[in-house]
Amino acid sequence: MNYQWYPGHMTKARRMMQEDIKLIDLIIELVDARIPLSSRNPDIDELGKNKARILLLNKADLADVRGNHAWTEYFRSKGLYVLEINARTGAGIKAIHGLVQEACKEKLERDRKRGIVNRPVRAMVVGIPNVGKSTFINSFAGKACTKTGNKPGVTKGKQWIRLNKTLELLDTPGILWPKFEEQTVGMRLAFIGSMNDEIIVLREMALELLQSLLRNYPESLRERYGLELSDAVDEQAAVDVLAGIAKVRKCFLKGEELDYDKAASLFIEDFRSGRLGRITLEFPQ
Repeated sequence: MNYQWYPGHMTKARRMMQEDIKLIDLIIELVDARIPLSSRNPDIDELGKNKARILLLNKADLADVRGNHAWTEYFRSKGLYVLEINARTGAGIKAIHGLVQEACKEKLERDRKRGIVNRPVRAMVVGIPNVGKSTFINSFAGKACTKTGNKPGVTKGKQWIRLNKTLELLDTPGILWPKFEEQTVGMRLAFIGSMNDEIIVLREMALELLQSLLRNYPESLRERYGLELSDAVDEQAAVDVLAGIAKVRKCFLKGEELDYDKAASLFIEDFRSGRLGRITLEFPQ
């Protein structure tokens, strides 16, 4: 299956970010901790040249602990300030204020030498669709400032949020990039819900995800669905597991005919919600 999704509003959002980048001191980029590299928009590095950078591994509670540690070290080695967070529960959020001061210390020192005091740091919050930017901002601010939703495209325009006297946030719409160089990137983005499910064949996507879990997290499938698994890791093995899930979850059409589409939808939701346990789909090379 070909994974591509770049609706017209994303082009407009990218132009808007280009215009606003000169107004800000800091870029706070959210990625999904389950696919930290695939969920980074490569355009952000180009847009954010010469800006202070913080990278937040959001949904860290859904990712493998080993993966979180490996990615934190990887991104720190690239010169980024990194933090694991869970925007939904607020875990890790309090530490961000200190990280902002650390990331912007050169800018703050320049302001002090020029006699500029009490000018807040202006930070742009960026990330792909459905990575949790609005939930993060509401958690960070301690109040509902933005709309949230578990589907891509909830934030349509920009808005400034004043957190306190020292920090202002610019919320931006989630944007992907026009063409994925590797289809595995698009596939992983589809797994976590950053693409519109309506353009995806859910059964095919479920089989791709099942092969990945059979390879790396078979115990998650055994524990969730009580299935006996073979050692095979191929499409037929994935089809067999999906059939097993359909039986366990009583997904039937007429009579004993299995409803593979319903089983695929339930399985994908189990993965996205964390009911399959903590799973990381890519690790640093």
